[in-house]
Amino acid sequence: MSMGARLAQARRGQNMTQEQLAEKLGVTRQAVSRWESDTAYPETDKIVRMAALFGVSCDYLLGASNEPSPTGDKPPSPVTRLLREAVGRKVLLAFYEENDFIFCDWSRILDFDGGWANVEFVREKRDRRETRLIPLSSIRTITILPEGGEG
Repeated sequence: MSMGARLAQARRGQNMTQEQLAEKLGVTRQAVSRWESDTAYPETDKIVRMAALFGVSCDYLLGASNEPSPTGDKPPSPVTRLLREAVGRKVLLAFYEENDFIFCDWSRILDFDGGWANVEFVREKRDRRETRLIPLSSIRTITILPEGGEG
């Protein structure tokens, strides 16, 4: 089953229209329609939000699992798989820090555990690299960049 078909099935399972989902995600109904017809692919942050909204894993939406929801103990956070994929890779990152919105020109997730990520980054328009622990709750967007080209 394609990602679009899984998304449509999960949306219908919540008795939600494309328009209602679009409103919750801040996109157009046409964007949701394109995702469900596999003519476009949602951004990573939208996949995470949809997984949480539908109560399924990102693995399920992305087709890496046939189970709509993990069985057994409490399911992992929907960002867990994405963070595992991001560890060691170059990513675009935006997060909040003490009421400031920080956008990074260059960043790399070094590791994550529980509610924290150890991140190396360069803030927008600065040349100095910083490394710090960032609470996952403060991260607003993570975009995993294609392999190649170091920053």
